[in-house]
Amino acid sequence: MAQVCRRIGVSDHTVYRWRQEYGGLKVDQAKRLRELEAENSRLRHVVADLTLDKQILKEASPGKLLSPARRRRCVAAVRERLQVSERRVCRALGQPRATQRYTPRVADDEEALTNSVVQLASRYGRYGYQRVTALLRWDVWDVNHKRVERIWRREGLKVPAKQPKRGRLWLVDGSLVRLRPEHRNHVWAYDFVALRTSDGRPVKLLTIVDKYTRECLAIEVARRLRSVHVLDCLGRLMVERGVPEHIRSDNGPEFRRRLSGTGCGEWGRRRSSLSRGVPGRTATSRASMGSCGTSC
Repeated sequence: MAQVCRRIGVSDHTVYRWRQEYGGLKVDQAKRLRELEAENSRLRHVVADLTLDKQILKEASPGKLLSPARRRRCVAAVRERLQVSERRVCRALGQPRATQRYTPRVADDEEALTNSVVQLASRYGRYGYQRVTALLRWDVWDVNHKRVERIWRREGLKVPAKQPKRGRLWLVDGSLVRLRPEHRNHVWAYDFVALRTSDGRPVKLLTIVDKYTRECLAIEVARRLRSVHVLDCLGRLMVERGVPEHIRSDNGPEFRRRLSGTGCGEWGRRRSSLSRGVPGRTATSRASMGSCGTSC
């Protein structure tokens, strides 16, 4: 045995180890056993990799990873918890390494623009980022709408949710309070919007709306508005746009005193009045009145 070991160039210990491991096996059986051991080792590595990928995905699962900044923060947090390489985490999460190592460049006017966006959003609560972008362009800012949207989302600004439409109002006898408009110039509605100027003095806005097209036909602004002003405004609109079939208003003193007899009687139009002090029964829609007040 010693001469054979010296001839093939191996030690006695190696021969004894081979005999203990492959004793009784033929050459092809020994080769097959080596192949199975290599395959088993490869499968163990694959299972370990999948287990690690599962842990990485589990650590990154809470919340949505939509923006590149959030994905970068997620990769850094997973690396710190699991003590794995950046390459491995980026491959498991599908994050390009160039994106992970990118350092955003902050413009010099970023802080001033952010303050302007926040101020406009606070002043005009009904405006979204697109209308705020238009206001910024009217000012001194030459800004892209995508940049304003990024600042808008970063600061957590939101537009109030749209209120659901109110159902039709029915009386006890089953009659409908409001007439449903069917075409242009079918039903006009007018009402007042009360505001105050910067010096604290009150100001009134007379708004006239076509209920079918939702178009604001006229807005009259004055410190005091009486029935004469309402008649003059309605008369001008009827000359320009035609006479409506119905005119809707509430029972305020500006509308009751002269419109029911003098105004609508001479025009030959029907006037439908709504009860005073009842929520939801305003002549014009709350959305149009609120938008008018916000714009002013």
